[in-house]
Amino acid sequence: MKYLRFSSGEVLARIIAEKDNPQVDVFFGGIADAFVAGKKEDVFEPYVPKGAEAIPDKYRDGEGYWTGVAIDPICFLFNASFLKEHNLKAPDSWADLLNPAFKNGLLMADARTSGTAVSRLFSLVLALGEDEAFAYQKKLDENVQQYTESGAGGALPIARGQAAGGIFFIVDALEIQQKGYDVVISYPKEGVVYGVEAMGLIRGAKNPSVAKKFLDWAAGPGMQRIYEEKKINLIPTHPEVSLENPALDMKDVRLLDLDIEWSGENRKRLVERWVKEILR
Repeated sequence: MKYLRFSSGEVLARIIAEKDNPQVDVFFGGIADAFVAGKKEDVFEPYVPKGAEAIPDKYRDGEGYWTGVAIDPICFLFNASFLKEHNLKAPDSWADLLNPAFKNGLLMADARTSGTAVSRLFSLVLALGEDEAFAYQKKLDENVQQYTESGAGGALPIARGQAAGGIFFIVDALEIQQKGYDVVISYPKEGVVYGVEAMGLIRGAKNPSVAKKFLDWAAGPGMQRIYEEKKINLIPTHPEVSLENPALDMKDVRLLDLDIEWSGENRKRLVERWVKEILR
């Protein structure tokens, strides 16, 4: 098996460009809103993997165009030494990030290039309301040191003490923590959204039988146990997969269910509003 790795947006652009002569059989691991957009471009073939019925409906397309195999929540990541030096606890509210102690100390991803940043936007809109979310971000901008191109781009500088903290997907935050850096992961009580990592069959795939076997395997508990075993840090969608790492236990985290169709329809508009009203 051969594979190419790109961000969701890049993968979707390639699949659309190759629509009349597909060069791949499966799109695996992209955020679900990219599949919503691809469905509208008619680049996916409906296929429900064997056993996928066990995965909750909210993680699957009703017509079988994509299946969600993991979720990836947004979280706060802060340098533990910074918090200790300033006598601060780990933030547990969106309002905490407005503390003057964080002035010029926060790293955030750029919504023009990063899915992490778009999920941050969705989190704020769902938690606070749209106009309130943008009013909040104007205040938050005063504490932002830099908007990074990639979602994970600020994690290492925070770990090294070059910034106080920021907002990331849990996979990126846990990776830094598992490398031994003294960082703290926390969540806002108002809630966060989560990305749904999905997969789907490409319309006109040259190897459809092999592609379907892969999708059958990837929808099952055997594959989804690999996330924790190999420290990939995604949270499985299959209900039969139990987790041992307490950092992946979301029972005490308020997860906001994002309507994937709505996110696909409003993503561009919200990003454009962020650029116009927030970006310096």
